[in-house]
Amino acid sequence: MKLYDSPVAPNPRRVRVFLAEKGIVVPTEIVDLAKLEQKGSAFTAINPLQRIPVLELDSGEVLSESVAICRYFEEFHPDPPLFGRDGLEKARVEMWQRRAELEFFFPIALAFRHSHPAMKEMEKPQIGELVEPNRARAINFARFLDAELAKRPYLAGDFFSIADITAMVGADFARAARIVFPEDIPHFARWRAEVSARPSASA
Repeated sequence: MKLYDSPVAPNPRRVRVFLAEKGIVVPTEIVDLAKLEQKGSAFTAINPLQRIPVLELDSGEVLSESVAICRYFEEFHPDPPLFGRDGLEKARVEMWQRRAELEFFFPIALAFRHSHPAMKEMEKPQIGELVEPNRARAINFARFLDAELAKRPYLAGDFFSIADITAMVGADFARAARIVFPEDIPHFARWRAEVSARPSASA
């Protein structure tokens, strides 16, 4: 088994944080995104979509997409449960994971990809008009999260989950996208400080 990783991209970090929460160690191979190794023939043969992370199983089968990789590990290492413990919790986690991904993580990524000079060769064309609307979208969702986090400690309830991992990684990546969260969202700030203090956050 091997995980194709990058220390600079947010999606691989989601998997690293998840594995750290589980206490799972997987051999890794770094893909140099700056050198466009993900677009080379060797990596394209592994993942034709030229994206990371990728988990290559001992059987030779390849899994891509961050949450799919995390689900695979959840099946074999159910504790601590990061996708929920029963049917209702699993549904809540799925709901908040999707909300965090679609309304927060993706807008931050889009703002970064269409504004940062380092992405010029990866994002063709860079569309400057996409940057500010997506920055605003991310800030608006942070305000929405602030209201929700006034009711409970974590996104999906009283336990840390994959939804919190996605939102935390997105919030941290916001700096690279030059997104500054407002100061008047104390519950979001509390949640962010708490999840960032977990040992897995440094993965």
